[in-house]
Amino acid sequence: MTLTVNTPATTQTPAMNPLRKGLRMERTPQPCVMVIFGATGDLTHRKLIPALYNLALEHLLPEGFSMVGFARRPWDDKVFQETALESVNKFSRRRPVQPSVWEQFVKGIRYVSSDFNNPEGYKKLAETLDAIDKERGTQGNRLFYLSTNPSDYETIVENLGQAGLAKPQSSSTTEAWTRIIVEKPFGHDLKTAQELNDVIGRAFRENQIYRIDHYLGKETVQNLLVFRFANGIFEPIWNRQYVDHIQMVVSEELGVEGRGPYYDTSGTIRDMVQNHMMQLLSLVCMEPPINYEANAIRDEKTKVLRAIKPLDSDEVVERTVRGQYGPGTIFGKPVPGYRQEERVDPNSITDTFVAMKLFIDNWRWAGVPIYLRTGKRLPKRTSEISLQFKPAPQQLFGSSGVPLEPNVLVLQIQPNEGISLKFGAKVPGQTMNIRPVTMDFRFGQSFGVAAADAYERLILDAMLGDSTLFARRDEVEQAWAIVTSIIDGWKLHMPPAFPNYEAGTWGPKEADELIERDGRQWRRL
Repeated sequence: MTLTVNTPATTQTPAMNPLRKGLRMERTPQPCVMVIFGATGDLTHRKLIPALYNLALEHLLPEGFSMVGFARRPWDDKVFQETALESVNKFSRRRPVQPSVWEQFVKGIRYVSSDFNNPEGYKKLAETLDAIDKERGTQGNRLFYLSTNPSDYETIVENLGQAGLAKPQSSSTTEAWTRIIVEKPFGHDLKTAQELNDVIGRAFRENQIYRIDHYLGKETVQNLLVFRFANGIFEPIWNRQYVDHIQMVVSEELGVEGRGPYYDTSGTIRDMVQNHMMQLLSLVCMEPPINYEANAIRDEKTKVLRAIKPLDSDEVVERTVRGQYGPGTIFGKPVPGYRQEERVDPNSITDTFVAMKLFIDNWRWAGVPIYLRTGKRLPKRTSEISLQFKPAPQQLFGSSGVPLEPNVLVLQIQPNEGISLKFGAKVPGQTMNIRPVTMDFRFGQSFGVAAADAYERLILDAMLGDSTLFARRDEVEQAWAIVTSIIDGWKLHMPPAFPNYEAGTWGPKEADELIERDGRQWRRL
């Protein structure tokens, strides 16, 4: 069953809905310069430069927008411009490049070659930015993007502060803005996250700091707030009285893809649970915000994380499972085990799979288990959140002896973004035969447009000064408090005999036992 989207002749105005107070309708930012630290790296060329080009293609960038690359390689403007064009041709969702758009876009591309710890490089950067302000009218508005190894964050931030680049530049006519986007991982545990927050906080104010999580730029994730709070159907049953349990799954068929040194010190719990999954969990379970403004929404998200108590050592044993993949088969092709991956310790005890059961101790969700499952080298790439509802209080149609399947609402984040609802329906015929059916909504099919890349939305929001989809300091630290309690609990117990699941399977058997002990099962994906 497919859900049809009808567009009414008239639409609700912001005044008709108090939740939309502060909802930004105009999407063109002020003229600005975006400085990318780590401009020669993989993230810059796979995601950031294509995202900026696509924004230019859709006329969403301001007039005079400029991009400055800052990295160690001895490139000049021309080399950086050429590699940027290659990146767009290879990775943009909109290609081939339109010559007329690129011709204007490339005029604003500059490059500064410097080590991150060299003060002279930041002086050169300041001179370049001043020149761009005069040549292209960017008015002193600057967006810094840390697309580097996390070990460089503190060095870059401290040098920006010492060079006077962290403070907004004022002119005779306007008050300019300065902002910084920080990529994950934001710290390695609670202590290092707090220390990094302190370092950045000495140079930048909190309202200048944009901690990015690309999952929050996906259409389904953004649509969570609309789905819950712009419709009167589901919110009344979005609670412990009607929801039996919640499942969150983020699975990848890929391995570490050459990121062995990083991944071996991180693991799945740091790479995926602390950021992506905690952010999703807080959006699904938050209370209605008082309005659609960044801090109102982030207040409610933080309250959810505060209601999840850190686990003690015994709870870690009872409610978490960790795994590491061994050799196996993906899509019919043999793949190596984690310990055989490039630049991975052959005796590594790093987790590549995590499953856990959490509880939110508040009025709405008390007693409702939330099961999280994520890992690498699983059978398919998918991310979804499912709410399974409690059965009807009286089984009128249970005489056949076949139990009715539960109602399930699924929010599908990737690869196909959409929402589906499973419910029971009578099969045509003389007997009372009930079969589950699914009502599906798909963004691409319903609206006829391809969803923008998450980085496009988030970079544009940062230029606009809209921090709704970025994490605040207290959110990050509260998520780390939960995850650090689990990591500390693991340290007190011997790790499993790794590897404990075969690549191409759904993880170790202990993950199935975790949910089956409660009389439940993982959703079939």
